[in-house]
Amino acid sequence: MENWILDLLVALPAVLWAITIHEFAHGIVAYKLGDPTPKLQGRLTLNPLAHIDILGFVALLLVKFGWAKPVMVNPRNFRKLGPRWGEVAVSIAGPMANFLSALVSALLLKYFPFELLPVGVAQPLFLILKYSLFINVAFGVFNLLPIPPLDGAKVLEAFLPYNLYLKYKQVEPYGPIILIILVISPILNWILVPLVNGMVKAILVLT
Repeated sequence: MENWILDLLVALPAVLWAITIHEFAHGIVAYKLGDPTPKLQGRLTLNPLAHIDILGFVALLLVKFGWAKPVMVNPRNFRKLGPRWGEVAVSIAGPMANFLSALVSALLLKYFPFELLPVGVAQPLFLILKYSLFINVAFGVFNLLPIPPLDGAKVLEAFLPYNLYLKYKQVEPYGPIILIILVISPILNWILVPLVNGMVKAILVLT
């Protein structure tokens, strides 16, 4: 029980950062494309409280599956890219921010002089960065799955021919149910674990 609590405390900063930077990236890209909605809703901030959905956050900590408060956008305001490609840019921004955070975590893990810090500081910091590397990669990869309402669904929609797009949109209402089924079955782990481990290894090699 004590180890579980310690692991939770160490993972907490990484989880909060992964959620926050993901949603902030959605908001800032939408804002830069001309949509004021994220700013009006107070989402252009790195304060985790602005992005946390309490139930989703608790679920993420307890069962490794959760969600943040989605950033609301109005694609009709995307003057620079238009609604279609604007939505792709906004959707991609979240996972890309997670992957960049993972890259920074890997660089710090490799090159930060932990030996200069007291053990009581260096060890928790090392573990936080290790969690940050894995959690950010996992969060980014998971959100790129082409299942509504994940970011990957919006990306896929933009590249589908119109007839397939219409059929795909018919699946959208069932997206959350599909996700729940995947989470409670081993299928999601079969998909995610190799992808996440492979990407983590690639990041560590590149750095």
